[in-house]
Parts: sequence; structure tokens; C-alpha cells
Amino acid sequence: MNRPSPSPIPTSVFRLVLLSLFLQIAMIGVFHQYRTRPQEDHFAFGWEMGRVARSIALGQGFSNPYGGNTGPTAWEPPLYPYLMAGVFKLFGIYTYASAWVLLSINSLFAALTTIPIFLIARKTFDERVARRSAWGWALNPYIWYWSIHWIWDTTFTPLVLCLIFLVALELEEWPGWQGWTIFAVLWGVGALANPSMLVFLPFCGLWVWRQRFKSGLPSFFGVLLSSAVFFLLLSPWLTRNYEVFGRFVFLRDDFGLQFRLGNSKGAEGMLMAYLQPNLNKLEFEKFQRMGELAYAADCKRLASAWIHENPSRFMMISLKRFFYYWNGVPRDTDSRAPWDFRNSLFLLSSVLCIWGLGRALWQKRHGAWLFAGLILTYPTTYYFVFPHARYRHPIEPELLILAVFLLLQTGKPAQPSNLG
Repeated sequence: MNRPSPSPIPTSVFRLVLLSLFLQIAMIGVFHQYRTRPQEDHFAFGWEMGRVARSIALGQGFSNPYGGNTGPTAWEPPLYPYLMAGVFKLFGIYTYASAWVLLSINSLFAALTTIPIFLIARKTFDERVARRSAWGWALNPYIWYWSIHWIWDTTFTPLVLCLIFLVALELEEWPGWQGWTIFAVLWGVGALANPSMLVFLPFCGLWVWRQRFKSGLPSFFGVLLSSAVFFLLLSPWLTRNYEVFGRFVFLRDDFGLQFRLGNSKGAEGMLMAYLQPNLNKLEFEKFQRMGELAYAADCKRLASAWIHENPSRFMMISLKRFFYYWNGVPRDTDSRAPWDFRNSLFLLSSVLCIWGLGRALWQKRHGAWLFAGLILTYPTTYYFVFPHARYRHPIEPELLILAVFLLLQTGKPAQPSNLG
């Protein structure tokens, strides 16, 4: 069985990538985004990742997520801090030059995401949806905000997740071992950048297996190969963590704190930032005294105890977090206000994409259930921790495609198709 040759990517898509990159870099200069805030010893320059990158650049190793001398860390996954550290080595620690370079790299990631968006939309819907989706991403100021404002993995994660989604679509008719290897490498890179995406892995893998089974393609060897490559990529970091901490630590170990930041006395479904060690002297001292693993475990214990004592409250604020994830978090620190009209566009985009998903499922569009699996799985962690607008950004490309599909379907009867 020969895999059909894919249609070429139109030159206009590559021009869009270049135009988007140029405009984003221009916005960095126009809005002076390279002038990062110097408060708290430049903590806002990459936050914990920036602190770890500084330690690496200073020859102290992967350590000290809040400054001071708290020792080796697994508070953040390794990929982006090492990227930051390389930039710090070349352009200086917390300098304007480093900010320019990192924000430009983020802009490049965002611009390149245009290509898999086009390919996913073309494969799942049609050329028209693909072109409009590519334009909608490349020239969207909301997308630019994350690339020119946040020094974090915020633009890298959507790119990797988009590529994973695209390869999953291709794997359903891709014989041989190459596709499985690419699939595994992308998942490994994604996990080392943002382990939160792994919640989508089981559904994604099962979807690929089912589609290949329907097409008469074998998957057993591919699954074994893909699993081996995936864990091979993770093994250096897992080995490093075991040697440093004397116990198994999977990728990162800050979940206990994140859990507590959303589940403690006074919880209203939002981030309680005042409990973070960088903002709370007592918490930082506790972090130093107990050590990273013990501190994270204690945070998890405190959050679990609060949930055990307040089960109905936990259920209520979890529902609020679900709402905030899709509506947008209230700008006011008091989340008891029933509505924040400043988030209307954010909510509208959520409604359009979910409506588009429903229409795609009804019409049995190709890949509709893969879209559904991503939307159902990826956000779940944030329903029980705390939401933030940037936590929706990793799945924004797929949401955009669904919204564009819906808008281009306006006025057409929603008849089921036979595309499967």
C-alpha cells in the first residue's frame, strides 16, 4: 500500500508565515515589550523558568526556581528553561537583548503554527476552511499578544500540539514505521516542554489505532516502537531527576503547589497568587526549609485536606473554573461577580468553536472525534486547579479551525455526511 502524495502547501501560506512573523516582531518594538519589568529582581522575565535559566547560565545547574539557593529542581519541565539559558549565555541574563531574542523566537513559533493549521483544516474540512483558518491565526492580534508578551512556552506548545494532531490524522493511512517514530518524537518533545498535554495522549493514540483498524492497517508494532522512542526521549530527564532527588520524579514536581493555589481557604475558582513562594515570604522560607519535594507534598496535603473538609465548596468552584476556562477569568480579583462583560469576545469564541465541533460531529466530518477528544481532555486539569486565559492557548489552533468551519457553514443545512 503506497501512501498518497500530499497536495503542496500554497505559496500564500508561507507568505502568511513571513508576514505574521514580521508584524509580531514589529509589535515587540512598537509596544516596547522587550522592556521587561525589573521588580522582584526581574522575576516577571520568565518567572520560575527564567530563574532556572539564570541558574543554568551561571553554572549552577537546573536549580533555584525562586532564586536564593534552594538547590536542584524539577519545578518546571526542562525544554524551555534550557532554551532561555542558551539565550542568556549569548545575550546576557535579564537583558533587553535577551528579551528581544526570546520574544522573537516565540513569534517564530506562533507564525510557524500557521502551516499545520492550514494542513489540519484542509485534511479535515476543505481548502476554503484551511485558507481562512491560516489567515485567522497568522493575522490575529490576540495570538500575537501571547508571543510578544509572555516569555514562556506559551507559543511553542500550540505548535507541537498542532503537529501531533496533524501526524495523528496522517497516521490513519500511513504504513510503515516512519509515521510512528515522528509521532513519538513529537510527543516526547511536547512532554519535555509542557507535560499538561499528556492528558490527550491516551485518547489520541486510541483514535489512531481505531482509524487504522478501520483501514486494515496494523498498529501493534507501531505502538511498541512509538512507546519505546517516547520513553527513550524522556529517559535522560527522568534519570537526572532520580539521581538528583533519590526517587522517581516524572518530568516536573510542582503539582502540589498548583493544586493548593486553587484549593485553599478563600478559594473562589481563581488563582490565589498570594500563596506563591515568590510573593509570600513565609512560603518561600518554608520552601527553603522543607526542600522542594517535601514542600510540594505538603501543599498537596493541605489542598486535599481542604477539599475533604469542603467537598460541596470544591464541586462548586470546580464548576466555576469550568466556566472561567471557556468564558475567561474575571479581571477583578473578586470572582464572586456573576459576569464580566470584558470577556464577551473570549466567551463568543468558545461558543463558536464548540458549536462548530457539534456541527462537525453531526456531519460526521473527518477527524471530528479527534477534535472532540482534544477539547474534552486537555482542559480537565485546569477545572480542578485554576484557569487562566493562556491555559486555553495550546488548543487555540484547533478551536479556531472549528469556529471558521462553523462561520463558513452559516446558511447551509447541517446534513450528516458519509465522510466518516
